[in-house]
Amino acid sequence: MSRSGRDGGRRGSTRGRRTGGTLAFVESPVQLLNVLEWAHSAAALPAARGREEAAAGEPAAEADSGEPAAEATTAETASGRPSAGAHGLTVVVLSPHDPMTRGQLRRVAELARDEGVTVRWEDARGGPTAPLKTIGSLARELRRARRVVIGDPFSRYVQLLLTLTSARSVVVVDDGTATMEFVSQLAGGERLVRWHRKGSAPAGVQAAAQAVLFAPFARRARSRLIPGASPARAADLPADSGERDEGRVRRVEIFSSMPVDATDKRLRELGVTVSANDFAWTRSRFGPPRLTRGTDLVGTSLVETGVVDLERYLEGVAALARTHGATRYFAHRRESSEKLHRVKSATGLEIVRPDLPLELVARRGPIGRTVVSFPSTVVHTLPLALAGTPVSVAVCEVDRTWFTAGASPRAEGFLSGVTDSARRVRKLGGTDAPPPPRHGGGTGTAPAPPQGAPASQQPSRTSMSTEAARGSA
Repeated sequence: MSRSGRDGGRRGSTRGRRTGGTLAFVESPVQLLNVLEWAHSAAALPAARGREEAAAGEPAAEADSGEPAAEATTAETASGRPSAGAHGLTVVVLSPHDPMTRGQLRRVAELARDEGVTVRWEDARGGPTAPLKTIGSLARELRRARRVVIGDPFSRYVQLLLTLTSARSVVVVDDGTATMEFVSQLAGGERLVRWHRKGSAPAGVQAAAQAVLFAPFARRARSRLIPGASPARAADLPADSGERDEGRVRRVEIFSSMPVDATDKRLRELGVTVSANDFAWTRSRFGPPRLTRGTDLVGTSLVETGVVDLERYLEGVAALARTHGATRYFAHRRESSEKLHRVKSATGLEIVRPDLPLELVARRGPIGRTVVSFPSTVVHTLPLALAGTPVSVAVCEVDRTWFTAGASPRAEGFLSGVTDSARRVRKLGGTDAPPPPRHGGGTGTAPAPPQGAPASQQPSRTSMSTEAARGSA
């Protein structure tokens, strides 16, 4: 967008251009759930209404096999533009390829429509021309939006869209533990790089070339995530920082259930505000869940992202299942069918493919009285979503011997930080931890907090119920 276009909007046409309300971009079910949590917290959700009154042109439901069904286009008004919803909240789903992710997104989208939110489904990756078509169709709405909500500031797609918006307010909602790394990089003035890729070169010549070509857009997007208070402040920024935006007045909020310090000096200096996500919407809509007597394990995609060795992971899962008497394994949506088949063969666990984010599944039940997870988002979110229920949530660390040769040097420190900062969970240690895997592997774990420790360090007795969803490997 040209400077003259932005200035023109400031001078005289702001009223006309700012009628677009709030535009949210999501690429995963967790992001969409957290948009609903933010809207609930900000009183931006209209009263629930029937699905018939929600957006027309709802995408067809995902087939039980997990394969994508034929998709309709998004809700539109007679003019061809997306309708804005009762409170001007429109969620744009930038649909991924993965069938399991698409299926969960559709089901969370149904919940959003029940809340009166307009959901626009964009087949954003459906071929080489799809990104251009998607961006072209969203350009007008981006210019009109008063507020933009994003779930993944590391996404190149989202970063590109951020460069097109003149919204005065930007909200970042959680996309899992990556929020912790985003805040760290933002406060440190670093470029935005996913934690498991930090310190690693792009894989292949094409990836390296894409990184170079996209670098200017990434710098510009980062500038959209730092509030500009005045022309004077903009003048204080280095000319080559990519963060100068003359006279911009912008509010940036991080809405998070992760351990983000709202009093962090650097965030305060940048003018970034932090609001806590306590999953109030989830708790008000679902549960309390029915509990089973067994233990449930929560899977992770660390193997799929190249961080953890498959054989070490399988040995660790088997040891945890034996030690804790687990009966079910809740698969991460990115875990491959081949890997899950090996988990089942090695452990005898029932494989559950949740059809909703685990926080929602847990509130619906049934779920085990104990839930054990490796370092992941759920060790932070499940105690909040299940507050007041009697389920114990425990976390088992990933030992350094599990990491692959290609894992980022940042991996061990990041995963340890996820574990150490988790509140209201039990850190497995001593006899609670599984025996070390073969070949020197292990599950290095921190000791459980002593009795009488502050409440924030005590094991959480939170009840988790999860809906046994479709599909086992």
